[in-house]
Amino acid sequence: VQLQASGGGLVQPGGSLRLSCATSGFTLDYYGIGWFRQAPGKEREGVSCISASNSYTYYADSVKGRFTISRDNAKKTVYLQMNSLKPEDTAVYYCAASYAYYCSDNRERWRADMNWWGKGTQVTVSS
Repeated sequence: VQLQASGGGLVQPGGSLRLSCATSGFTLDYYGIGWFRQAPGKEREGVSCISASNSYTYYADSVKGRFTISRDNAKKTVYLQMNSLKPEDTAVYYCAASYAYYCSDNRERWRADMNWWGKGTQVTVSS
């Protein structure tokens, strides 16, 4: 199981980025995928989660209405579209996977529930 996040960069406040999580070594359809972020000096936190099979989606309150998670099982890729970016969105973003996972309503559980993690991609929101 391998995951690789990409698409980060420097963007001005109010701008947009689309992150990609490319996966390999497993059938994406059967896995729940989470996006997480970690800012300097802070704990890693769950940003968004998409469940296996039914693709139900969940978001942290801080990004709800601005970020959209989606999956393309044929391309073995999960995306995080980030709009209206704010300086407080600056962090390293990671994607992670868990087999047959249906995302918990409790965001705090996501990190513990993930089994495989990819390397992160830096997102910096600054003018």
